[in-house]
Amino acid sequence: MTHRVLVVGSANVDLVVPAERRPGAGETVLGGDTTVSAGGKGANTAVAAARLGADVALAGAVGSDSYGEILLESLGGAGVHTALVRRVERPTGIAYITVTPDGENSILVSPGANEEVTADDLAFEGARVLVASLEIPLSTVESAIAAAAAAGVRTMLNLSPAAEVSSKTLGALDVLLVNEHEAAWLLGDGADPVKLLDLGPSAAVVTLGAEGALVITAEGTAKIPSPKVEAVDTTGAGDAFTGALAAALAEGADLEAAARKAVRVAAISVTRHGAQPSYPSAAELTEG
Repeated sequence: MTHRVLVVGSANVDLVVPAERRPGAGETVLGGDTTVSAGGKGANTAVAAARLGADVALAGAVGSDSYGEILLESLGGAGVHTALVRRVERPTGIAYITVTPDGENSILVSPGANEEVTADDLAFEGARVLVASLEIPLSTVESAIAAAAAAGVRTMLNLSPAAEVSSKTLGALDVLLVNEHEAAWLLGDGADPVKLLDLGPSAAVVTLGAEGALVITAEGTAKIPSPKVEAVDTTGAGDAFTGALAAALAEGADLEAAARKAVRVAAISVTRHGAQPSYPSAAELTEG
């Protein structure tokens, strides 16, 4: 069965420890109590889209362990279709996250089952948007984007974590989504983000954290400001943006309008703890 938004990406359990500061090399720092929650760039993106009412499926993999059950329950509870999430023998992916009082985080990811994600089971009839991110094998991402483009499905790549993708893949993208650091990695420090289009995508979006986002198309560039909020935890905010952007595009919004909605969703998410637990529903967005 195919859904309007297809997400190809990772599913991790987040082990989150609050700390006054991050440890340096060879240093031990005492933190607070560990919390366990559902995460992973692919799963987060799918949940964020589903919370906003999108018809969304995740293609991914989890282990046959208790963490895998946590992820499947979280995805299903949010309304994400999980028929394409495989159970494999490797352990479920884990993200080890340190959060400091300013809401910023440092993350170490152990991919585990995510290394087994493939594009073999994807079908695109009825799909409007394919979203991929890079906590899974690069070959899977490139295969999924090529197949979606051939099927006439709008393609979006969240190039996170940053990795070298082929010029063919970049040229098949309708939307390249990066943050400031990833844009600098692609273009070099200080380069004009407009040059992202020279890499091949039809359009690009650069997220700017508390400053909002930049939408870049052949027609020009638009700066989308973010609402001013007090951040308590930025974990998963980029994925909230990605999911909201995909959901709006699947509904027929143009890229600038979709980015405006995504900026609002990301801003709400940083005012709450955790990744998936922080994502707002469509009703909350309307109330806001």
